Amino acid sequence: MDGYSFFEEIRVRFAETDAQGIAHHSNYVVWFEVARVAYLARFREGYRSIQADGVEVLVTDLHARFRAPAAFDDTLRIHTRCVGLKGARFRFEYSVERDGTPIVDGHTGHASVVGATLQPTRTPGWLVEAITNAER
Repeated sequence: MDGYSFFEEIRVRFAETDAQGIAHHSNYVVWFEVARVAYLARFREGYRSIQADGVEVLVTDLHARFRAPAAFDDTLRIHTRCVGLKGARFRFEYSVERDGTPIVDGHTGHASVVGATLQPTRTPGWLVEAITNAER
């Protein structure tokens, strides 16, 4: 998919569907997180390394636009990229596709904070550098 260099695949489980047999909309928030954590895992042990630096990453906003439904046993590819790294803030963008067709797109906004106080802090330099290099 153009503009994305990373993806994570998931398979829709029966428990993730509603009475109509369609993947419930709340699952996309979880799937965005699965893809985001996998994206970060490529860099110096990922989220654990961020926490080891005393930093937590909070979600500040979330958006999803649904174009077509997913159903039980569908394989979904969640394309993920990180943009807008500036100071404490950045954004992940997602495009979910089934069989090469986009069905959902969205984004999550994030802020880096000191874990002990939840006060804003700059995103760790090693992570900014790694993401910048990965997104070139």
